[in-house]
Amino acid sequence: MIETRVLTGAALDAALEDVARLRIEIFRAWPYLYDGSLDYERGYLQSYRDSDGAVLVGAFDGERLIGAATGTPLADHADDFAAAFANSGLVLDQVFYCAESVLLPDYRGHGIGHRFFDAREDHARRLGFRHSAFCAVQRPTSHPLRPADYRPLDTFWQKRGYHPLPGAIASFTWKDIGQATESQHPLQVWIREL
Repeated sequence: MIETRVLTGAALDAALEDVARLRIEIFRAWPYLYDGSLDYERGYLQSYRDSDGAVLVGAFDGERLIGAATGTPLADHADDFAAAFANSGLVLDQVFYCAESVLLPDYRGHGIGHRFFDAREDHARRLGFRHSAFCAVQRPTSHPLRPADYRPLDTFWQKRGYHPLPGAIASFTWKDIGQATESQHPLQVWIREL
């Protein structure tokens, strides 16, 4: 039986090292192809320590963290997202950002992804947010590393009430596996009302 726990404050902080390892492992696969390091992850995850509104939903098999989903007020990421939301008409202070959802492959297909979204959306509602958003990396369908059996998560997200926000494309830099340097990657913003 997999248990999901909502972590904030000190409990969130204590789990971040394991989240860093999961992010490196899971995001190495398609479509992210992320060649990450613990040093980078520690810096990136600092924003969750610094945000009073941050949440971490952990999936545990016993005491082992096998999946995690994070979220913070979007305003805590304003530097990263301001351009993507510039023409949306949305107020950043009213949007909760559901960041990563990472889950080891053997645990997928058992409803944990829904539990991740439920808990983050409930947290956002308690804090008074009107919208929930996340980003999904965009890769060409002709990319040579795209697995033949890859199924995008679009249908799952749509069933949860999310839709792509027209014209809202964020841009992030990371190093792809097999590449010598970092490069820019477009990410489509998906959003729903809470």
